[in-house]
Amino acid sequence: MGSDARHGRLVELLGPVVAAEGLDLEDVTITPAGRRRLVRVVVDRDGGVSLDDVADVSQSVSKRLDETDVLGGNPYVLEVTSPGVDRPLTEPRHWRRAHGRLVKAELRDGTAVEGRVTGADDSGVELDGERRVPYGDLARGRVQVEFNRPGAGLDDGPDEDVDDLEDIDDVDDEG
Repeated sequence: MGSDARHGRLVELLGPVVAAEGLDLEDVTITPAGRRRLVRVVVDRDGGVSLDDVADVSQSVSKRLDETDVLGGNPYVLEVTSPGVDRPLTEPRHWRRAHGRLVKAELRDGTAVEGRVTGADDSGVELDGERRVPYGDLARGRVQVEFNRPGAGLDDGPDEDVDDLEDIDDVDDEG
C-alpha cells in the first residue's frame, strides 16, 4: 500500500475514533524509526487539548490501530500531540482557534497581510477588527511567535504593592 493510500486509510480509520473523544483529527503521519515506525496523530479542538485529552485519545487510537492491519502488523510507536504554533492555518476552525493571535497570511494575489485575528466564521477572517479577508482570498496563514503577546498575562496573580516591598526592606535593615 502506497503512503498516500495508507494516509487516507488512517485518516478514515482514526477520524471517527478521535471525533468520539470530542477532538478534530488534524493530521496523521508515519515516519520510519529504525525497525519501528512512528505514527504521529495530531489532534485539536476549540479551547485547546489537555494532557488528559491526549491520554484518552491515545488509548482509543492505539486500540483501534491494534484491531486492524492498516500498519501491516509491524511494530510502531504512537505519538498523539496537538498542533504546534507553526501549523499552517488552512481551515476555518484553525483561524477561529487563532483568535487573539498575530498572524501573517499570504493572499492569492501575491500580497501579504498581517494582523491580529479578531474574528473568524465560515466565510472569512477578521484582522485587527478592521479588515475582513474571505477564505477564498487566502493562500496560507501562520501564527507569528510573540514573546510579549498583549493580554497573555504570564503572571495572573495580584500585583505586589510597592509599600509592602519597602516594609520588607525596612525589616532587613533593622537586623
